Amino acid sequence: MKILETHKVPLLEKPIRLQEYAVGIFTTISTKSALKKVIKKGLIQVNNEISTTARFIHGGEIISLCDDEKTKAKKELELKLEVLFEDDYLAIVYKPSGILVSGNKFMTIDNALEQNLEKSKQNDAVQPRPVHRLDYPTSGLLLIGKTASSILELNKLFENKEIQKTYYAITIGKMKPSGSIDLPIDEKISLSHFEVLKTVASERFEALNLVKLSPKTGRRHQLRKHLSEIGNPILGDLEYGKETLILKGKGLYLHAATLEFMHPFTKEKMKVDSELPKKFEKLFPSK
Repeated sequence: MKILETHKVPLLEKPIRLQEYAVGIFTTISTKSALKKVIKKGLIQVNNEISTTARFIHGGEIISLCDDEKTKAKKELELKLEVLFEDDYLAIVYKPSGILVSGNKFMTIDNALEQNLEKSKQNDAVQPRPVHRLDYPTSGLLLIGKTASSILELNKLFENKEIQKTYYAITIGKMKPSGSIDLPIDEKISLSHFEVLKTVASERFEALNLVKLSPKTGRRHQLRKHLSEIGNPILGDLEYGKETLILKGKGLYLHAATLEFMHPFTKEKMKVDSELPKKFEKLFPSK
């Protein structure tokens, strides 16, 4: 079996069952239920021996998470991804619209990463993992961790709001030139800033706007919900758009265009940009 991550147990005051102790020690397994599943699959080793949920941990053991080679051997996803940045710790890839980041389906960005990225040479190298999400219909930049420590540090940057994301959208209806939307989502504080860059008249939609968006919180569907709430839904939004103004067949006009952050290991100031999709250019030509 290929070892993905290892953990050395410090001295413990008293023994504790593996299924209790090991919750959260691996970057890709954050819940007790997920841990139980991998233990039952025989993917957790203690001192190089496959273990069970009943085993007690005393201190000093080496706990390893192994790759599920049987599942991996079934099929590899052949999906060519555009890689905009990559080093030994992290990568930034382009997610096309209409593809899930991760989940139970085979066709996901997560399943395609190993075939598109170089394996890290760091001691804590793991299977590359996305560290945030983009909606299924949203295109744009996706940040990937390639080592256990990188995934941990990138998650901290997101938690501390030290990663700036810029989106572009095409919205429906007349808008103010700029503003902020601070409407709560799921009873949680949510804040988005917007700036209208261009507007064109539209017979069907009254007006279409090319809008630059800066979310300051990371709620699910935040930008889509916020723009819908102020009466300017994103063009092509089947879920939050106005029923009489749904544009079908073109997808959602929302694009994650820029990521800015301090590289957690090289301390380089990172700024990666992605061009607007062609369907944006058709409505708002750059030249």
